[in-house]
Formats: sequence, structure tokens, C-alpha cells
Amino acid sequence: MADREYDYDLFTIGIGSGGTRASRVAAAHGARVAAAEEHRVGGTCVIRGCVPKKMLVYGAQFAEDLEDATKFGWTIEGKSFDWVQLRDHVMADVDRINSVYTETLEKHDVEIFHERAEITGDHEITLASGKVVTAKYILVASGARPHVPEFPGHEHVITSNEAFHLDEVPGCILILGGGYIANEFAGIFNEFGCKVVIANRSDTILRHYDFSLRDRLMQISMTKGIEFLFNSEIESLEKREDGSFGVKMTGIEERSFDLVMAATGRVPNTENLGLDTVGVEVGDRGEVLVDEFSKTNVEYIYAVGDVTDRVQLTPVAIREGQAFADSLFGDVEPYAVDHSCIPSAVFSHPPIASVGLNEREAKEQYGQIKTYTSDFRPMKNVVAGRNERSLIKMICDGANEKILGIHMIGPDAPEIMQAAAVAVKAGMNKADFDATTAIHPTVAEELVLLR
Repeated sequence: MADREYDYDLFTIGIGSGGTRASRVAAAHGARVAAAEEHRVGGTCVIRGCVPKKMLVYGAQFAEDLEDATKFGWTIEGKSFDWVQLRDHVMADVDRINSVYTETLEKHDVEIFHERAEITGDHEITLASGKVVTAKYILVASGARPHVPEFPGHEHVITSNEAFHLDEVPGCILILGGGYIANEFAGIFNEFGCKVVIANRSDTILRHYDFSLRDRLMQISMTKGIEFLFNSEIESLEKREDGSFGVKMTGIEERSFDLVMAATGRVPNTENLGLDTVGVEVGDRGEVLVDEFSKTNVEYIYAVGDVTDRVQLTPVAIREGQAFADSLFGDVEPYAVDHSCIPSAVFSHPPIASVGLNEREAKEQYGQIKTYTSDFRPMKNVVAGRNERSLIKMICDGANEKILGIHMIGPDAPEIMQAAAVAVKAGMNKADFDATTAIHPTVAEELVLLR
């Protein structure tokens, strides 16, 4: 397998989830592999995304749990919250996982360069230190970064990257955007006692999710004190002497905030990688264009993960990295990743989970559909006196009741949906769910009791 004409069989640019998996598997197949990372090994998900975000979600949930505990007979005196303690615990675990990723690659004899890498010629990579190496194949796995809109004062805005490192919880925060990152951090900051305002340039939050879930989350969020401003874009931001920010938005009087956060999408990291040097084609947003096997228009250059802007989810990047390494270096028939019917979650308060088509998509694709819903108050909320209702929605083909999509908002929705997604991916019908005995009493049993 090893081609001595080159320094390496594979050189990976970016060691996030996709780059790590691809590099490790390629090396396990016997390839000589090197990888470069200018930040920390682990990428967005591990260092500044899903993992630390979920830890903050857990921490935020205790605000409600401690409140609800009194209805379950617990007396909790002198409760208080220490943001710095939580922040430092989370960052310590991020350090641990960063080390695990690094050790995993080193154990597989992947050579790691902790510096920026750029394609500077045919099969050629130049590192920031000036070192020049060659590789038979190059994998671009440089991920994506938060997008910050351009407006006067935009340099004062933070993104999700900085949110994990704040010195204190702000008294009030303006979050720009209506996607999953905006709604997740809105829930986190709100539970920590911060006044949260979400400003969205459209009139829809979470536009890729079913409208029933969107409406329910917004209703619950407003009940919890989160404010929504729709069809509103920021025009200017001014930092005042006291450290606060004066913000002018379309059609709204100037308002004051302690912090402004942009959660307005993510942009593929393709600048200054040297892609144009060898003629790699990119799309309108800078995303690397690839075929189903993650190959670019340049025969020896491939790309996986968020930098391709296919589906910006960690498990997808990992699957793409695995498929790439197996197909190129393994003793298997080349195979592609199936990007259909991918389950996803929003770790809002409460969380959302979804798999398959939403109701609008199902109507467009199938015409005649059947929907089944369960709108209920979970037992824990009933006892706690929390007037917060969960919703489960199943969408089926009207012709044969094949399940096209399942959507849920409520406690543990992501945990429940992972198992349900297997059934939807397998093409099961509603009758298969109906024939399954419920586990009682659970929230999940509503899935097999839908009428």
C-alpha cells in the first residue's frame, strides 16, 4: 500500500471529528498518515461545540430540577450557582477529551503537526513552520466557523466559541439568529438567570424542524421569559463607557445589553488553504464541492465534514471520514455515506428531536399523508406543578402508513429519538409501533400509543 514516492500516503488538514476518524482508520489500514491542526485536536464538537454545550445544558437543567424538587419533598437551603466553577469543570473535561483524541492518533502512528497547513502545489503541503511535505492523497477536514454579520460595531459581538469562556453570566444578552445554536444558548443563559432576547431576521425559528415543534418551543420559551424579536436585523452596536452595549435594530428603539452573541450560521473554513492553487472547486459559501465518495474535482484531494457543507453534524463527519478511509485504504468495495433520514436534536429547554420528513416535506413528496400526535404533560411536570406540555408527532404515508418522520419536544426527547430513528430508517410502518407493548409509565410509551 505505501507509496514511497511521497512522504505520506495521506495528509489530513484539520483534526476534528471527521479528520480524526479518517486519519486513524487510514493508519489502521496500513497507510502512512500525517495530520495538521492549527488549533486544538478534537475540532468544533469536542473543543467549542456539542460536548461543552451539552455539559452547560446539564448544568442549566438543575435550575429547574432544584425548583421542582420541593414538590417532591426535598428542602434545599442556601442554593446558589457558581458560573466560574461550572465553566472550569467543563473546560477541564474538554482538556481531557483533547488528550484522548491526541493519544488515539499517536497510538495509530499518525504524525501530528500542531500548526497550520496549506496546499502549495501538486501533492504538496507547506506547514506554517516552513516544512514542505508531499502526500499521495490529501483530505481537507478543516470544518466551519461561526458567521458574524457585518454592521457597525460587529467586532464587539461574541459567538458560541467565546460563550464557553465568559468570566461571568451577563445580566442580559441579545442573541442574533433563530437556529439551534441560538435557541440552545438562549435556554442555557435563561436558566442561569440572564434576561435573554432572541432577534431573528425572519419570522421563523428552527426552520428545518416541524412547525409543531417550533411553535411549542417558542410558547414554552416565552413562558420562561425569553423574548423574541422577529423580522429584526441589527443595524449598529455601540460599546458604552460602563461596558454595556447600545443596540439599534430595525424598527425598534435602541436597547441596552450586557452582551451580544451572533448565532447566525456557520461558514466552511476554506480560506488560505491553497485550494485555488491546485484548482479545487468550491461553492458559493466557500464549501468544498465533492461527489458521493467525498472526492473533489482534483483526483487526489478529498473533503469530509462541515467544510463540505453537506450536513453539519458530527456523526455525519465521522461516517464520511470512515467511508473515505475504508474506501481508499481498506480492502473493501468503495462505499458512500447515506445522507438520508438523519436524526438530529436541539438541546433547548426542553429539548427537541427529529428524524425523517416534517409535515410540509411529507405533503410535498407524498401528497396524501396521515399524522398522529400525542400532546401531554409528563408525569414529572404534573407532580412538580410545571405547566409544560410535551408533543410527539408521527407522520405516515397515507397509502401504506409507512413512517416518514417522527418529531418530539419534551424531556429526554433526543435519548428517545435515537432508538425511534432506527425504526424510521428501517422503513417500518405505524402498525409495527402499534404492535409493540408500552413501557409504563414513561414518556417514550407515547410513541406506541399514538392514535
